[in-house]
Amino acid sequence: MGITDFVSQSARNAWALFVADGVAAPHRTPSTVVGDGPHRVLRRYGADDAGAPVLLVTPLAASPKCFDLMPDQSLVQYLVGLGRSVFVIEYGAMNGDDRDLGLEFWLDDVLPEAILRASELCGNRDVDVVAWSIAGTMSMLTIAAHPDLPVRSLATFGTPIDYRKIPIMAIPRFVGQRVVDPVLGLASTLFGGIPAPLVRIGYRATAFERELKRPWFVAGNIADRDKLARMELVDRFQDDMYGYPGRAFRQLAIHVTVANELWSGVLRLGDRAIDLSSVTVPVLSIGGSEDVLAPIPSVEPVGQVLTGSPEVRFVAVPGSHLGLLTGPAARTTSWVELAAFLREGPGEHEPAAAPGPAQSGTLSP
Repeated sequence: MGITDFVSQSARNAWALFVADGVAAPHRTPSTVVGDGPHRVLRRYGADDAGAPVLLVTPLAASPKCFDLMPDQSLVQYLVGLGRSVFVIEYGAMNGDDRDLGLEFWLDDVLPEAILRASELCGNRDVDVVAWSIAGTMSMLTIAAHPDLPVRSLATFGTPIDYRKIPIMAIPRFVGQRVVDPVLGLASTLFGGIPAPLVRIGYRATAFERELKRPWFVAGNIADRDKLARMELVDRFQDDMYGYPGRAFRQLAIHVTVANELWSGVLRLGDRAIDLSSVTVPVLSIGGSEDVLAPIPSVEPVGQVLTGSPEVRFVAVPGSHLGLLTGPAARTTSWVELAAFLREGPGEHEPAAAPGPAQSGTLSP
């Protein structure tokens, strides 16, 4: 690129980024709504006569854009390209009216309904569940609580098991042991939960280095429209995050984060105990080498709690919390591992031929 072209392209990008509507064009893979209800819009991607069903599950606060970030970084499009029938569950925004929704609402209602609907639309075939972040926890608990659901396998991206191994959680866990219940009770009373703006600030804070380097990144890549577009689409994903309903957030904070109950293998919700050893399907767990929200030591112990599964495979790949799911390297690392896992039948093991520094291994229950 000559100096004239460089200056011209830089000027156009700067105008689009700072004055106009942005560098990146809006992106959303076409889909059909096949299920609807409060906090449970189910979308289907691909042809009606496509192959076996895959259900993509988002965390409570995340937009389903995480699975469909941009054309070349869309797990949705990748799975459709493999010939699968792809479904995504969308919860939508939360408000004060949702303050009393607990994890039970998702574990006993929303997720089982989505699994059954996806199975029904694909000739009653078993469903492969793929989940990111805390949605992996929700999916494990759903499958454990309802072993009769038509689930073939579970794959999780960046789902921690041992919260003691998450350095950025050390202070919140220490403080939480003393004040979490009254503070979250007050937040639920005032706002109905954790408002979306606070969730967005909290998520951005976990990528502080990215935010700090942002001006230098923009300046250094002002002529590179593709890199600026990827940055902008990640920003839009973060800006679309939802809030948490009060009761569900308190359960996650108290039982999952502070009490670290997943590590014990049993999560207690009131008088109810959900035993993770009741998960009896093959499980793939993927951890990112640069993930600060779910570092590899917190994810890797999954095989020690899912003792009822016939196979628990842990894989380490390059990437941050979002990057391991949908970053530029995901197509040749984590997605390759996922595709190999989905090709296999229960109990089979076919190592993925993923290039790069991915590391995989099967953990015996």
